[in-house]
Amino acid sequence: MSHASLQMFSLEGKTALITGGSKGLGKAIAEAFAGAGATVCLASRNLEQCQTVAAELENKTGNRAIALAADVTQSEQVDRLVQDTLAALGQIDILVNNAGVNIRGDITGYSDADWMTVLHTNLSSAFFCCRAVGAHMIERKQGRVINLASMIGTISMPGRVAYASSKAGLLGLTRTLALEWGSHGITVNAICPGPFATEMNLPIINNPELSASFTSRIPVGRWGQLDEIGAAALYLASEAAGFTTGATLFVDGGWTAQ
Repeated sequence: MSHASLQMFSLEGKTALITGGSKGLGKAIAEAFAGAGATVCLASRNLEQCQTVAAELENKTGNRAIALAADVTQSEQVDRLVQDTLAALGQIDILVNNAGVNIRGDITGYSDADWMTVLHTNLSSAFFCCRAVGAHMIERKQGRVINLASMIGTISMPGRVAYASSKAGLLGLTRTLALEWGSHGITVNAICPGPFATEMNLPIINNPELSASFTSRIPVGRWGQLDEIGAAALYLASEAAGFTTGATLFVDGGWTAQ
């Protein structure tokens, strides 16, 4: 690839806000962005974790990284998060809606509280963040929004009633905003990860039988590596993806191709 082609993947001069940025997929995306030259703001309820990751990124890449605490299920906290990010960094070029939770259970015994927790964490948070960042991106006539959905948003499994519903909703949000914001220079896309070794999947990872069963269903024969999500997000955040919007990128080892 020529130097000019590689420059299309540079995020020099760009600022990214990443929710759920202190661990797992969010941390991997933050590492990819900072490595490509971006300034990043990591947000989660755990400020200390975010601060640790931000310090690691600055030491590793030399690019600025900050941490802010926010419960993204609360719209007023999201509004404040966006305002504080803009006050600190001046702009938000890239928004990554990564905050997520999974509470497994059959529907007959599933509580209202668990349903609302999953829906608000996975779907309402993305709505709140997009709404809060939207005016800023529209005014600047540029922006990249990346929603972390899941392969469970298009196929499902038993015990995932709230999770599957929330991730399917996230795909609907992605497509709608791609249409609303396309004329403003803003792209909106979704990444659908398959099995990755994150904290959310510990119930599967820690069960050898279940883990082996999962692996047997992945055509490439292994679980995903975190930097493979970072690379996918980097593409969608970059100049290279200027004509890609409303899309769903599956990073699932071929699971949903079956």
